[in-house]
Amino acid sequence: MTDSTRLEPGASAPTFTLDDSTGSPVSLGDYAGRKVVLYFYPAAMTPGCTTEACDFRDNLNSLSGAGYQVLGVSKDEPAANAQFAEQEALNFPLLSDPDLTVHRAYGAYGEKSMYGKPVTGVIRSTFVIDEQGAVTLPLYNVKAAGHVSSLRKKLHID
Repeated sequence: MTDSTRLEPGASAPTFTLDDSTGSPVSLGDYAGRKVVLYFYPAAMTPGCTTEACDFRDNLNSLSGAGYQVLGVSKDEPAANAQFAEQEALNFPLLSDPDLTVHRAYGAYGEKSMYGKPVTGVIRSTFVIDEQGAVTLPLYNVKAAGHVSSLRKKLHID
């Protein structure tokens, strides 16, 4: 089975360096001492991913105000993420992980159910990482619609 090990609360967040939509490298270490919301989405410009990304966009001020940096990760190339960001006026970095190394490190790639059938692919997931680099809230198989509202409730953000 290609399923990666799922992270538990308190686990050290796997470090990474990925290219953003401009092709510039972004590392988790760039945010040391800050809280991060790291979310994995299956594909830029698809309906569910657009819903989720726009939800993060529309809630970014409250998340930022509570001290969180939002980072989105997909297997899309930087050019596709750039188009997605421009098309939807996204105001946070979108990172490219075309070989799925970071997806696997976070357990965000593996077997999932689609229309009742087992398939292997990206598992829509979100991870809250604290200032010390520990995963405080790992969320797997999240729904695109309503996810950010649910996340804000879990983080006690009004």
